[in-house]
Amino acid sequence: MPAANEKKNVALFVTCLVDLNRPSVGFAAVKLLEAAGCTIEVPDVQTCCGQIAYNSGDKESAKAIASQVIRAFEGFDYVVAPSGSCAGMIRHHYKELFDGDNTMMVAVEELSGRTYELTSFLHDVCGYAPADVQLETSLTYHDSCSSLREMKVRDQPRALLGSVKGLELCEAEDREACCGFGGTFCLKYSEISEKMVDTKIDNLIASGAKTLAAGDLGCLLNIAGRLKRRGADMKVLHVAEILAGMGDKPGLGEGDH
Repeated sequence: MPAANEKKNVALFVTCLVDLNRPSVGFAAVKLLEAAGCTIEVPDVQTCCGQIAYNSGDKESAKAIASQVIRAFEGFDYVVAPSGSCAGMIRHHYKELFDGDNTMMVAVEELSGRTYELTSFLHDVCGYAPADVQLETSLTYHDSCSSLREMKVRDQPRALLGSVKGLELCEAEDREACCGFGGTFCLKYSEISEKMVDTKIDNLIASGAKTLAAGDLGCLLNIAGRLKRRGADMKVLHVAEILAGMGDKPGLGEGDH
């Protein structure tokens, strides 16, 4: 790890959903990490973290993908992802995939120890707080399951959002409940998923907030899609976009972005 006065050499794990659906989250993450005093690289050989294959029971494919990720992110001080689920997959589940493989476990443990979710890294490792960022809105924050339960991310995004001028935080009832996305869960159990996201949305609307933020794009896509189908007026943004001063841009589901 670098000395206290040295810049941190950070590799950004972009994630599939950010790359394909919301590239602005990746740009926001780079802006924030640079503002926090880091040098950033985005390895162009990175792939999916493998959690879809892993959660579907295809562990051999998941191991092959994980091996590629391990190679792609060698040599960096830290690996940071704007997603608790991807960071959680790398930090925790790679160990399960390679359990018993003593050779690979050395690399897995090493990568696990330097992998972070974005807001946790900014707050806990860099001691960063956004300066001169303003967004006049009321906001409620959704705690995604992986960020909360695997990566222990709860207070960090709220602390960072507390530095945004004009932002009023309105906590929703049962804010730590799952939104019903769960990757392939929403496809396999669509009726249950729909009920879960409707309950989530009822609580979000009841909070009185005009804007929803979260740290996992899967949750945000799920909630934004259901909000639009219900005709509900709530802007949906990734927390990185707000912290990077991009909160005035169109939210998810609002057309070209």
